[in-house]
Amino acid sequence: MSSRRHFVRNMIGVGAALPVFRHDAMRQVVRATDRLTSADPLRAAEDEAYWTEIQRAFDADRTMVNLNNGGVCPSPTHVLEAMIRDLRFSNELPVVHMWSVLEPRIESVRRDLAHDFGCDPEEMAITRNASEALETLILGKDLKPGDEVLVTNQNYGRMLTTWEQRVRREGIVLKQVSFDVKNPSVDYLVNVFRKAITPKTKILEVTHITNLTGQIFPVRQVVEMAHEHGVEVFVDGAHAYAHFPFMRDDLKVDYYGTSLHKWLLAPIGTGFLYVRKEKIGGLWPMMAAPEKMNDNIRKYEEIGTHPAANHNAISAALAFHRGIGSERKIERLRYLRNRWAKRLLAESSRVHVPTPLEGTTSGAIALLSVDGIEASKLSAWLLEKHRVVTVAINHAEFSGIRVTPNVYTTPDEIDVFADLIGKAIKYGIA
Repeated sequence: MSSRRHFVRNMIGVGAALPVFRHDAMRQVVRATDRLTSADPLRAAEDEAYWTEIQRAFDADRTMVNLNNGGVCPSPTHVLEAMIRDLRFSNELPVVHMWSVLEPRIESVRRDLAHDFGCDPEEMAITRNASEALETLILGKDLKPGDEVLVTNQNYGRMLTTWEQRVRREGIVLKQVSFDVKNPSVDYLVNVFRKAITPKTKILEVTHITNLTGQIFPVRQVVEMAHEHGVEVFVDGAHAYAHFPFMRDDLKVDYYGTSLHKWLLAPIGTGFLYVRKEKIGGLWPMMAAPEKMNDNIRKYEEIGTHPAANHNAISAALAFHRGIGSERKIERLRYLRNRWAKRLLAESSRVHVPTPLEGTTSGAIALLSVDGIEASKLSAWLLEKHRVVTVAINHAEFSGIRVTPNVYTTPDEIDVFADLIGKAIKYGIA
């Protein structure tokens, strides 16, 4: 705990060099850290004095209970203010203020993200979201008719759509495999892919954590297995980065794309694409870049005019995240998830949560289904009648409502949700 406190106090000490921070922004994290009664992340997960201070960093709409943080998350107030300040500054004289003053600061953002992810800054491209990062990968690799690509049927819809366009346009083969989310063992999940690989398989795309059921995949083991067969691996980390702790070398990845407006709490329209240095030359950018940039990670940022304010505020969000700490954050998220999930499972045999609730194979994202109640109707009832936000998931193999709290979510809000599900089970939602 002392090292974490030392980090955030140092951030305050250099505040004059960090104009992106509101006067009391990092002090909010220091106050929270000072309230901690234990440095153990598991014990800190239930330390409401600490998490109340973290919640005060957000201007959340408390007239609604937002349990759909898997889509896009609000930023802490000081992160939003940093972006707004830079937007105003840009607007005064965009051709100078935005292009000449603010845009060069992307190099500091690149450095900060690369340090946190554990890679060379020359391997880190700043994107607008995970879709842009993954579509760069999907559309940027040369393939021939008949070449096979392997994915699961829980891969994100936009990524599947992009692969399917290549199927129609170029004649590649897309193979989707199914997996049982109730069987989260490493061997099982790796074998799901291993059994589907053929001599024609060129690329495997795996989600680090699925957006539907919240299954965390053993990415490192999948990568190692695929490389033994000469198969490249693209990792969709849209929901993973800043959700639970890991770094590049933990995964042994060559390609990784993520959004930062989810669990990092950065401004909407931010993400990154990691490409190992020796792989950059063999991956085309989604928008054209000059030949001289062939081996330059910045070729993936050639997207035309865009605001510098959004991506510059990433550093403020990253400092806030590091002030909390990845280990402490994921234990809190699992605590909030289990608070509703284990309670409802104990209360009714009609409740089903396929998401693993023990160990480290899931995080905040969990799927809930109730026998006899359609997922879409339950989600609509929660929103329209009770101002609780979830999202209905209707997959060919399962359905339910996805529930995703975040660090600003209170236990009281979790209990409101669980009470309502109990009411729906007992009385219906008509």
